[in-house]
Parts: sequence; C-alpha cells; structure tokens
Amino acid sequence: MSTIKRYFLRLIFVTIVVSLGSCSSNPIVSNIDSGTLSPNTAPTNSLSSQTPSQIPSVAQLREKSPNQESSKENKPSSSTSKVATGKTISATLYTSDTQCQKLIPQKVSVPAEEPVINVVSKILEKRDTSDFSLSGYRVNIKNGIATVDLRISPESKRQITSLSSCEQFALFGSLRKTLTSNAQWNIKEVRFTERGEDIVL
Repeated sequence: MSTIKRYFLRLIFVTIVVSLGSCSSNPIVSNIDSGTLSPNTAPTNSLSSQTPSQIPSVAQLREKSPNQESSKENKPSSSTSKVATGKTISATLYTSDTQCQKLIPQKVSVPAEEPVINVVSKILEKRDTSDFSLSGYRVNIKNGIATVDLRISPESKRQITSLSSCEQFALFGSLRKTLTSNAQWNIKEVRFTERGEDIVL
C-alpha cells in the first residue's frame, strides 16, 4: 500500500513540475497598443530590427544639424514642399500674369526655419515643365546679396538661354521681386548663376 502511495505522490509531483514548466515557457504579454492579450509576443527593439544602412551614423546625424541656407542644395520638386513640423511665417510671393507684363503678389505660408529656400522652391516648381527641368538649386545670402544658383537637369530639352523673354520674366522676375520685397530677409540684390557661372539675361 505504501508503494502505491509513493507512486501516486511521484506522479502528482511530476505533473505539477511539468505544468509549471509549460506555463513559464508560454508567457502572455499584454499588447499595449491593441489592449488585448496575445501569447508569445515580446517587445522588439526597433533599433535592432533595422539594417545597418538604416541606422544613422554620427556623421549623418551631424549633417542633419541646422545649417545656413547658403550651404543647402535643393531639388525644385514636390518633395521639397513637404509638410514642415513647427512654426510657419507669412511671406509675399510674386508670380507673373499671363501676359508677362506685371508681377502679382500672393500671401503664402512657409516654414519659419528656412523661409527663403521654401519660397524659391515654390517659384521654381511652377517653372519646371516637361521641356525645361531643373535638377536642383542653391541659395546663398551674403551682405544683402542673394545668389540663386540653378542646376539644369541633364534630361532637360531646353536650356536657360533658350527661354523666351516672357519665360525669363516669369522665372527671374518672380525670384528677384519675391526675395527683395520681403523686408524681413534684408535682401537688396539678387544674382543668378548656373553651376557657379553668371547668367546673362
């Protein structure tokens, strides 16, 4: 009779140990986002799940630090007019009428961080057509003189010299009037270059 009791006690003990072991190997973690319990889920480290190319290096982080407008090159596409987080300011943008006789003012909101670059981008986007395409530009402001350096796309069918007088007025006239009319930027004169070479209008 004692051997039977010992057998049952061992059997009960083994069953308890096995059941405890299965509980610890199958934890239930609360999913905070969904508010439900999901088995076998564990929080993942978002940094460790990235590939090495996705993890920014120290040099990349330094490059992202705020810099002067003069050192930035931008592309006049819709990607540059992305929604900016933070404060915006009001600026006056001048665009040509259909007859290329006068420049019409228009109030726009641009990010306060880089207002000049964003205004230039807005003007260049309107002039970027299927046969005249810009690959990028730079804006350099020094001693009240703004230099707008344009980069014509290699795929562009037309060059700056092939623009009509109306197209030149719409492009360069809009840029010059916009940059000099917004008094808060203290720009007195605007120069235009193409890859560092002066553009003769």
